[in-house]
Amino acid sequence: MDSRGFQRLSRHDRRELLDSIVGATQLPPELLEKDIWVVQTLSVLFQAPFGADLVFKGGTSLSKAHQAIRRFSEDVDVTYDIRRFVPGLVDDAGEEALPPTRSQEQRWTRIIRPRLVEWARDEALPALAEGMTKDGWAAKLRAEGDRIYLGYDPLFGDYGFVRPEVIVEFGARSTGEPRERRLIECDAARFVPAVSFPTARPSVMLVERTFWEKATAIHVFCRRARHRGNRLSRHWHDLVRLDDGGYVEKALADRELARAVAHHKAIFFREKDVEGDWIDYMAAVTGHLQLIPDRPLYDILAEDYRQMQRSGMLPEDAESFEDMMNRCAGIETRANER
Repeated sequence: MDSRGFQRLSRHDRRELLDSIVGATQLPPELLEKDIWVVQTLSVLFQAPFGADLVFKGGTSLSKAHQAIRRFSEDVDVTYDIRRFVPGLVDDAGEEALPPTRSQEQRWTRIIRPRLVEWARDEALPALAEGMTKDGWAAKLRAEGDRIYLGYDPLFGDYGFVRPEVIVEFGARSTGEPRERRLIECDAARFVPAVSFPTARPSVMLVERTFWEKATAIHVFCRRARHRGNRLSRHWHDLVRLDDGGYVEKALADRELARAVAHHKAIFFREKDVEGDWIDYMAAVTGHLQLIPDRPLYDILAEDYRQMQRSGMLPEDAESFEDMMNRCAGIETRANER
């Protein structure tokens, strides 16, 4: 191997390189490959003309930007700062850029949603396509609603539970604060110093806010009592890893941040529980948080977790599902005792 960029190597050399570090990284080669595509996507996205107005958040930000969790994170969750996306709409809305009334929220949402879809299709997708081509990365891109799908020709045949495709999901109803700029590198990079890999330097949401975003999302999942989507067990896994890193205690101590997240979600992400009543986000952060679902959702999550383990998306030493949920029950208790 030489000092050329990874993507400029032959397919044979790229495949051989990733196969050679599977033991050292403890990741399957297809996950190492997808991780490289995730970082390259972030690199292009945050170097685009609009990149300074974006904030990287969610589980992938926890693993790639903060190293706060160790599971494989494959997709990209990005917020376009609402103050920059629709400045005229939020000029008088205060520091948090929140609508003052329910009717105003509905008006904001009616304006933002179609505009975000148009922006993803007409600005973000062309910018990603141009950046990928310029850097020598052959990708197939398509926009669907507020998402961009970036597909690639995989080096390895059996991707199993993981798709050879990076999904970038955009939102534009938040400031993304608090945030900080972080360096993001590929998992393979430190094991092959002779080859250069993509890097990115996005603005990233702080871990403490991401904790409350996840905890309240889990609370809604438990109260709605409906299963939706795959890999959902990752959110519970993330809470435990954040607890291991000391982030949960810091988040629980920040009551102002907890209330800010609850206030934001109560305005923009209203949901009904299984009885048809509106879920009270503020109650969730003031003594009534639920992190453990009832059956049959509990059993569905258990199978989802086992699939993630089999796919290699979780580290080999990840605890059992039951142990993970016991840890989450402890987090729930601590949160509700504050």
